[in-house]
Amino acid sequence: MAILKKSLVPRNSKLVCLLLVSASGFMATTIGYDGSMMNGLNILPSYTDYFSLTTTTLALNTSAVWLGGAIAGFFYGMIADAIGRKNAMFLAAAFTIFSAILQAASQNIAMFVIARIFIGFGTSASGVAGSTYLAETLPYNWRAWGLGIYYDFWYIGGLLSAGITYGTAQMESTWAWRLPSAMQGFFSILCILILPFIPESPRWLIHKDRHDEAVDAIALAYSNGDQEDPIVLAQYKEIVDTLNYERDHGDKMNMVQMLKSPGARKRTLLNVSVAVISMLSGNNIISYYLGTMLDNAGITDSTTQLQINIILNAWCLVICLFGTYLLERVGRKPLAAISTALLTVFVFIIGGLTAAYGTSTNTSGIYGTVAAIFLFQGSYSIAWTPLTMTYPAEVLNFSIRANGMAVNTFFANGIGLLVTFAFPYALEAIGWKTYMINGAWDVLEVLFVLYFWVETKGKTLEEIDELFDGEKHSDAPDLEAIMNGKADLSNLVVEAVEPEATEVSVEPTKKMD
Repeated sequence: MAILKKSLVPRNSKLVCLLLVSASGFMATTIGYDGSMMNGLNILPSYTDYFSLTTTTLALNTSAVWLGGAIAGFFYGMIADAIGRKNAMFLAAAFTIFSAILQAASQNIAMFVIARIFIGFGTSASGVAGSTYLAETLPYNWRAWGLGIYYDFWYIGGLLSAGITYGTAQMESTWAWRLPSAMQGFFSILCILILPFIPESPRWLIHKDRHDEAVDAIALAYSNGDQEDPIVLAQYKEIVDTLNYERDHGDKMNMVQMLKSPGARKRTLLNVSVAVISMLSGNNIISYYLGTMLDNAGITDSTTQLQINIILNAWCLVICLFGTYLLERVGRKPLAAISTALLTVFVFIIGGLTAAYGTSTNTSGIYGTVAAIFLFQGSYSIAWTPLTMTYPAEVLNFSIRANGMAVNTFFANGIGLLVTFAFPYALEAIGWKTYMINGAWDVLEVLFVLYFWVETKGKTLEEIDELFDGEKHSDAPDLEAIMNGKADLSNLVVEAVEPEATEVSVEPTKKMD
């Protein structure tokens, strides 16, 4: 394989993988920061008094971010397909920075809402490009960690935001909410700084017939830049064979492709199911309206509520990191089913405790409600935080991956808009019964996961095709077999970038840690 001209990308695979995860993770940090920030701002009198918020304007200011995200879901997948994953990440990050500045400078509700819509667009566009990029660029044995940690960064952003809003709460000026708003763009700046030091998606490069760059990108991720490593050659062959198969069968990179065949429709169903479950399990009540929940539970002091917000984010961060570790050990499907079953139990408990003690001064009942909130968030975070980006990017094949992630973003943000706008009214009108209704829905989620989901653990993106299409579209040996020294490499023939074919016969490589 030809050696490319020197670039800024380090020729150390572990470092490259860490930079890949960091760049995308900083984007996810912005999303988590936003959720916790709005939780904190909704508690701050300096924010609610400045805008003279009612139930309607409180919901509007909070939920506008989802409208922007839904808009990004309409077309940002096509942008990522057209200009590349890295360029799409850069544009999304730059737009998020601009939006954060606009929000911090808001003078009235209209300006704040517009800024919130822009932030929603920027962060969701980042999610479309970032998740697609990570799935296509990370080695398969890093993919669960990389994509899982991608959304685990949500809680890092949430924890930082909770701490910042707690600190600024002591300010008597509007900087109590303007400073946290401005800080939201900081993580996108960090992402932009990392982009020159990471490779482009090899699958997108092969799609654009930039094979030399694709081989180098695979080698940088797998083998410290060694382009003759059998893992690199097998992965390259898998990708080329699979993309040729998709092209020869008329697969197009558009929205229609997601409904074209039974396999594509099942991929799309599973993809959308993650968006629905991750947004409708009850977690958004806590993410955006923790203050209202705590009011209903009998905890009305704003300082105490901010302290609980900080501790809750720290708790969820620890749990979701543990869940990411479990993805490759327990598997995606079992972990999702167990998590959803547990959160269903705890949302019913929250409803029952709120009904019994929400208007009382019973300390034990109030503390029990807070404990149930923590257990619910832990049950959610152990699976759905790491799975939110991992599972959709895995089940979607290349021709529909970027557009599929855009559809995922559209549904997630559309549902997010619905629940964040509707829940304040529901909590105000029917209180604890809101949790009971949500719990009944969660039962259906458990049944769906058990019946429809497929297990993707331990497979490359190309090997997952067999689960949906009944066959793998390449005769290259499975990468896991190569890493374990169980593959026959004597007949591994890879068509080189140059016209002739190169036969490779080498010893098995060691698995990269």
